[in-house]
Amino acid sequence: MGTRMLGWMALFMLVLTGTTLAADATVAAVEVDTGTTAWMLTATGLVLLMVPGLAMFYGGLVRTKNVLGTMMHSFAAMAIVGTLWMVCGYSMAFGPSVLGGWFGWNWDFFFLKGIDESILPDSRIPEYVYAMFQGKFAIITPALIAGAFAERVKFRGYCIFIALWSLLVYNPLCHWVWASDGFLFKKGAIDFAGGTVIHISAGAAALVAALYLGARRGYPRIGQTPNNLVMTLMGAGILWVGWFGFNAGSSVASGLKTAQALTVTQVSAAAGALSWMVIEGLLHKKATTLGFVSGVLAGLVAITPAAGDVQPWGALILGAVASVLCYFAIEMKSKLGYDDTLDVFGIHGVAALWGGIGLALVLRPGAGCGDFFHQLWVQTEGCLVSLLYSAGMTLVLLVLVQKTVGFRLTPSEEMAGMDHSLHSEHGYGMVNLNS
Repeated sequence: MGTRMLGWMALFMLVLTGTTLAADATVAAVEVDTGTTAWMLTATGLVLLMVPGLAMFYGGLVRTKNVLGTMMHSFAAMAIVGTLWMVCGYSMAFGPSVLGGWFGWNWDFFFLKGIDESILPDSRIPEYVYAMFQGKFAIITPALIAGAFAERVKFRGYCIFIALWSLLVYNPLCHWVWASDGFLFKKGAIDFAGGTVIHISAGAAALVAALYLGARRGYPRIGQTPNNLVMTLMGAGILWVGWFGFNAGSSVASGLKTAQALTVTQVSAAAGALSWMVIEGLLHKKATTLGFVSGVLAGLVAITPAAGDVQPWGALILGAVASVLCYFAIEMKSKLGYDDTLDVFGIHGVAALWGGIGLALVLRPGAGCGDFFHQLWVQTEGCLVSLLYSAGMTLVLLVLVQKTVGFRLTPSEEMAGMDHSLHSEHGYGMVNLNS
């Protein structure tokens, strides 16, 4: 009897221990990976750093009387889009598809109220971290557009425009490409860190805005030289550093894929800068600082959709070719006469189109669907969808804002400059209102 009792007790302890081990395994499966979380927190900070970097980059390229107003466009996006992303943007981008898949929605993501203790099972990071990381992408995209109509728009109109653009253009595109039930995601479109979602959409919007709003007063007859190329160089440097968080952070991991994305980002940026210097050296016998930073950006934009799926030699090709294409796109702008002030379409739009489609030519073994022609078509389709949807919706929003609160500055406001007429401030101590 005693032996039988001991046997039952042993069996009971075995079952209890097994249950405990299973419970512990379940708990362990959802425990936070502190290493990955630390990296993703760093990457989130790096991407946010790109916004003041962009403000410096753009601010140095405009005239003295518009430097603060131009920089405010970037900082305002941090406030407006940052708030909208918490309220509904994350839900629209990453919730389950609604309205035929136009965007997503999940009430748990509304005001982020349902993710307070949520841990993503694949990456094992708090969902708050992922939501904030993605939120920085949402912030910088409309800020990029502002470079196309710099020096000639009302601040109020701009604020309303980027709020609407974020909700009706960025969030749906983000859902289509990155949400698990987005239609481009399901087709197998590759966009590792935002070539179609961010740069093509911003480039297309920039081109439409530049054409609709018209050129700056006196353009191109009156010289409109940058006020501070030193600040532009520093801004470009900050963007280059921040882009490591932008691309390597998009692995949502801290491992091999992260290292691959970081490496090709560096290679493509360097190749883009070198390519632009060579072009200027051959054509003009001198390299310029503005050309250098343009090449850096071209290389960074081109590698963005491909960062997780190409090897360094592929990044070299993407970056070098991007500079050639962007250089001649900007030259063509001068011949066509439209005023994309800071060449948003010429760099972001063109380089992202090349990177989004060209990546099919240089994919690492095993990446993509394995069928070159099918992948090439899927990439082309994704790029065209982003281009056309962003262009069409942007035109609607521009007309709406212009006809209601107004978007374009009056001639007298433009002559006085945005800093004085819109903000009652001056970026520098001595100001020439005609500069």
